[in-house]
Order: sequence, then structure tokens, then C-alpha cells
Amino acid sequence: MQNIAVVTGASSGIGAATARRLATEGFHVVAAARRADRLAELVEEIGPGATAAQCDVTSDESVARLAELVAGLGGPVTLLVNNAGGARGLDSVAAGSVDDWQWMYDVNVLGTLRVTQALLPALEASGAGTIVTVGSTAAFTVYEGGGGYAASKHAQTAVVGTLRLELSGKPVRVVEIDPGMVRTDEFSLKRFGGDREKADAIYDGVKEPLVADDIADVIAFTATRPHHVNIDRVVIRPIAQAAQHKVHRER
Repeated sequence: MQNIAVVTGASSGIGAATARRLATEGFHVVAAARRADRLAELVEEIGPGATAAQCDVTSDESVARLAELVAGLGGPVTLLVNNAGGARGLDSVAAGSVDDWQWMYDVNVLGTLRVTQALLPALEASGAGTIVTVGSTAAFTVYEGGGGYAASKHAQTAVVGTLRLELSGKPVRVVEIDPGMVRTDEFSLKRFGGDREKADAIYDGVKEPLVADDIADVIAFTATRPHHVNIDRVVIRPIAQAAQHKVHRER
């Protein structure tokens, strides 16, 4: 049986690109996300090297079912990619929606916690486990309007760093990938409640923002190094983005 890689948030964007890439690297990919129709399309595209798993990372029961499905495949679970997450709104702290902040914390932080807890025994039992968590440059840099998202991503990176310390001496690597500006089909669109104009404005004049395949490439690289090599953190931005607040825009 092939080594198994579980990818959350696999129905679109970085998750879908990562599932495709890991399949080419020889993993049997368990593509997990809420939208079963999108997963079915992705698994059909990848072929026999993938299994769909409908999963909501904010639900204990759903994550337990994911772990059961993975265990039923019978192969060693050597890779978990915690990719499920997202942002809502670009409001100030003073005007921010508590519901939006709650959602971001539930998905970005507690979702990572649930899935990691559920699959950690299998990753350790494989003797060569790797946990890759997709964070954000918002995990270490704040910006106006990004209080809720940055707070959740700061918390997520705290979970990752703590986990790495706690797993010292065990056969599980812990990797964090922190992308800057990545243009995907849905991230900004969801952030702005489907407002296409607002979503497109984020990338206005940016010649070449990163795309999902760029991040998938880095995830695959970290996951396929010799197992004694732990790439703790990768920060990846487009060349047009020198910093969170410094983006070159062509007019």
C-alpha cells in the first residue's frame, strides 16, 4: 500500500493543488473537505491515487469519521496537510464581527487541532510522519483590517510551534508554510462574502501574485525531504510583495 497523505480543505485552491501534486509524488491522497461534489471531481481527475472524504474540520464527529476512513485504507499515514482555513471580512477591530472572528478561530485554529489530534497516533505509528500546516504571513505580521484573521493565524502558529516541541524525540516532523499574497479562485471572494469587485481589488495591479500550484510545490518539497530534515517554517511571497504592507502595483 502507498503511503497515505491527508489534505484538508482539498475542494479548491491550495488544497486541491496540493492533492494533485502529492499524488504525482506517489502518495495515496485522502482529499478532505465539506463539498462532496468538488471532491468527487478532484478524485476523478487524480484517479485511483486519491480517495474523497467529506469532512467539516469544525465538527468533532466529522473529523472522527475522517480518521476512521483513513484507518480503513490500511496503509501507513505519513503526511497530514492542515490546509483548511480562511478569512472573513476586512473590518477594524472596533467594527469587527464576533461571528466572523469565531468562525476564523474555529476553522483555522480548532480545525487544525481536531485533525492533528485525530491523525497523530497514525502518523507516529508510521515511523516517518510529517505534519504540514498552511498558515499565513498574517501569523507573524498584523495589518489594518486583518485583526481577526491575524489573531487566528497567530494562534495557529503557536499551536504548530508548541507541537514541534512536544513531539521532540518522536518520528513526526512539524512544518509550517506561511504564504503571502496568493491568488486563488475563492479565498478573497469568500472573505468578502462573494463580492467579486472587492476580491479582485486585492490583486489590482499586482503583476504576478502567487498561485495555488506555487504553494503546493513548496508543500511537496518539504514533505519529500529525507525524514531527518525538518523544514520548520517557509515564508513565501510573490516578488511584488516585499512585506505585508509593501506591494508593488503596476498602473
